Amino acid sequence: MSRLSGRIRIFARAIPRLVLKPLRRKPAAVQRILIAHHLLLGDTLLLTPLLAKLRNRYPQAEIVLACPKAIVPLYEGRPFDVTALAFDPRALASVKEVLDSGPYDLGLVLGDNRHSWLALAAGCRWIVAHAGDVPAWKNWPINQSVPYPGEPAAWADLAAELVEGPAPRPYRASDWPVPAPAALPDAHLLARPYVVLHPGASTEVKRWPDARWRELAQRVEALGYLPVWSGGPGEAELILAIDPDPHHPNLAGRLGLGELWHLFAGARAVVCPDTGVAHLGRLIGVPTVALFGPGNAQIHGAGRYWHEVPFVPVTIADMPCRDQPYIFRRRLDWVRRCDRNSTTCVAWKGDHADCMGRLSVDSVFNALQNVLVKE
Repeated sequence: MSRLSGRIRIFARAIPRLVLKPLRRKPAAVQRILIAHHLLLGDTLLLTPLLAKLRNRYPQAEIVLACPKAIVPLYEGRPFDVTALAFDPRALASVKEVLDSGPYDLGLVLGDNRHSWLALAAGCRWIVAHAGDVPAWKNWPINQSVPYPGEPAAWADLAAELVEGPAPRPYRASDWPVPAPAALPDAHLLARPYVVLHPGASTEVKRWPDARWRELAQRVEALGYLPVWSGGPGEAELILAIDPDPHHPNLAGRLGLGELWHLFAGARAVVCPDTGVAHLGRLIGVPTVALFGPGNAQIHGAGRYWHEVPFVPVTIADMPCRDQPYIFRRRLDWVRRCDRNSTTCVAWKGDHADCMGRLSVDSVFNALQNVLVKE
């Protein structure tokens, strides 16, 4: 099914309900809540402080989180007593399941406000989202718009601001139930202490030069740890390009998210770019060194909620071409980040962006040594 077919199904159910928007009132009692979005792995996991805050404010409510199917296994233990519901706008059965899961007293929309139409179609009686998305039609179903703040903050903390009330207490690894045990490939090789190196990222501009990953692996081995390569679907060849004569385990493309959880949980540390698995490392509580190039370490770093977790960003603080003041299409004067790709990057060096090239092996290795000493 095409994405268009899913949208037609959503709009067909939502438009008649839009007529009743002037009659809707903020609910006095909230028993069912839908969190509507279609974010990638990292941004989905960054909703965790929102889940914690909702559970504190509405201890008896049923909370349903729509999220991509591949991410659902991470929620099988029902963290914060939340139900994860697979949502793919291109899959008719998935769209229908979310629409039929209503009605809800409260709908919260994260990221792209087009999903306010999904919330309305699912029968949300009161819909809250961040203000400022464009074009305007995305915002029509929304009852309450919450502006982004005028001062710098982590996006995870901003997501929690959609709900009134005190901020949740800082995250503890015990807050998230561990997914069901999974047998890992080459498990016999993981008997000795190991460090996971995850070079892949959601975009080429977040890639660190291959030669630096090779050197880092050599330094990890010299410390007495086994370097273990990991990567998402389709990234096995990336690891072979980095380590063409492999004598370290290469698990890239061989693990689902549940298995990746257990790989990370057994590691002494994880090194990766600013991508979804960096946020997974925070949930697990494994010491994580994250390489920030085009991304902003303040916006997608630990923030208030994760400040007690061993997470170390390595970045160039004042990268001149990190100059795009947008987050989810909202312009904010304090935002400094870059969403360019390898074609539009103003400082592309042939196989990496200049912002990633400025991150030296020494800086990454020193950060890794520091977390290994504290581990």
